[in-house]
Amino acid sequence: MNHTAPLIPVRIVNEYVYCPRLAYMMWVQGEFAHSADTVEGKIRHKRVDKPGGRHPETAGEDTGEIHARSVALSSEHLGITAKIDLVEGQGRKVQPVDYKKGKRPHVAAGAYAPERVQVCAQGLLLREHGFEAGSGILYFAGSRERVRVEFDEALVAETTRAIEGLRTDSAKDKPPPPLMDSPKCARCSLIGICLPDEIGFLAQQREDIRPIYVRTENAFPLYVQSPASYVRKDGGQLVIEEKREKIAEVRLKDTSQVVLFGYCGMSTPALHECFRRQLPVTYMSYGGWFIGHGMGTGHHNVQTRTAQYRASFNEQTCLNLAAGLIQAKIQNCRTLLRRNWKASDDAGDKAPPQLLGALKSDMQQAGRAVSVQTLLGVEGSAARRYFEHFVFMISPQKNEETQGFDFSGRNRRPPRDPVNALLSFAYAMLVREWTVALSAVGLDPYRGFYHQMRFGRPALSLDMMEPFRPLVADSTVITAINNGEVSKKDFITTAFGCNLSPRGRKAFIAAFERRLSQEVTHPVFGYRLSYRRLFEVQARLLIRYLTGEVKEYPTFVTR
Repeated sequence: MNHTAPLIPVRIVNEYVYCPRLAYMMWVQGEFAHSADTVEGKIRHKRVDKPGGRHPETAGEDTGEIHARSVALSSEHLGITAKIDLVEGQGRKVQPVDYKKGKRPHVAAGAYAPERVQVCAQGLLLREHGFEAGSGILYFAGSRERVRVEFDEALVAETTRAIEGLRTDSAKDKPPPPLMDSPKCARCSLIGICLPDEIGFLAQQREDIRPIYVRTENAFPLYVQSPASYVRKDGGQLVIEEKREKIAEVRLKDTSQVVLFGYCGMSTPALHECFRRQLPVTYMSYGGWFIGHGMGTGHHNVQTRTAQYRASFNEQTCLNLAAGLIQAKIQNCRTLLRRNWKASDDAGDKAPPQLLGALKSDMQQAGRAVSVQTLLGVEGSAARRYFEHFVFMISPQKNEETQGFDFSGRNRRPPRDPVNALLSFAYAMLVREWTVALSAVGLDPYRGFYHQMRFGRPALSLDMMEPFRPLVADSTVITAINNGEVSKKDFITTAFGCNLSPRGRKAFIAAFERRLSQEVTHPVFGYRLSYRRLFEVQARLLIRYLTGEVKEYPTFVTR
């Protein structure tokens, strides 16, 4: 064995026998996600994970009884390491005991292959340290049964092959292909990261896909926007104070991220706890500009970022990705106009066919663009056409009642009217959401394919949000205005621009969060999921494209 190679944990050898792709993603790429099964297993392992019992100093010299919990062993020769739940025996003769949370399976071998290989690897480690281990025990806590596993030649050979196979696969640049139509996937905690059916569908290896189980969103973002606010930690809660008086508190387990506006403060213990739990902490200016964010030590998967950087230097790859994203953006703008056009004396009751035809032509031109510079021109032309007619999606009655929502075109830095102030704020919120989503899956939000790289500019976030500008940001602006959630009195207008008041910002954030939680049907895969979850799926599909697992990145368009 190469002595510079890291030792493989025996539990990963178990995962390799179960699914080589799962083992690769967990060990090489550092991916992990809890499921009900993994949480239950962790709870059941609490007792055996505490070191205890009698450990012999050396093998063979001590003839007493051995009963030792949580025994850590390694072997350079075998290339593996393990923490054995329990070692029991007498003198030199011992056996490893591995605890499983479920019930004993009724199969001929007494247990499934991954568990048998795992306990065999533990037995091989004991042999390497001078003990005699001819068999091991699998203890199934669910049925309180012990199953003996004999370490015969066939099982030892299978275990050795698994260790060597994992060692070989881990040296490769991309993971093994996903399992096809396997019942194992349904209960795998990494199914939302692996996306086996989605990859098989895009690679045309299967004609249908099983819907992923969309995670129930029990945690939500915490927004703190008062400049006098201070966030501190108190046990398992975040406490928000203003002028040293508690005004709100929220449980950390109910929090998905923390967003601080302006000069809000946060204590070091609160920041440490957020990082420990991998909760992103985002900083926005008082006016709503996205300043930056922090998220613990970040994702460990270097291969993903390497593939991203390599692709970002390939002009054709950049153009292909950018053209797809801009085509999707223009198509979604066209759909938004067609769906939300308000009847008026000036514009009729439907979006003009000439306008829809022109946007369709823009979309086709984007697909034929021969360079990113050409694409920029096509995008600019389509955006001008779209925003010239944006006002026709605002209800004339509501505009007349509330006043102040006339809109003739896009302006910014600073925005000069309420609609532009809402659009700028919505885009800043969308950039933040994408930056958090991309960081969470291991991509670098600052290295993009379409937007120019500039210091502090999240170019990839800006790339990926293009198709979602009309669907999430613009749609929220239209909804907030037409529903009367924001009115003219919610804006502060000065000689330096127009901005939302604290009440208006609070109302708009609520509308934006509602939109992110709204479920939508994926146009390629056909299942429903929230926009927030959709961002993660699209980000993971981008990784599959960059690593060569799928030939095209599927953009998101709605009908």
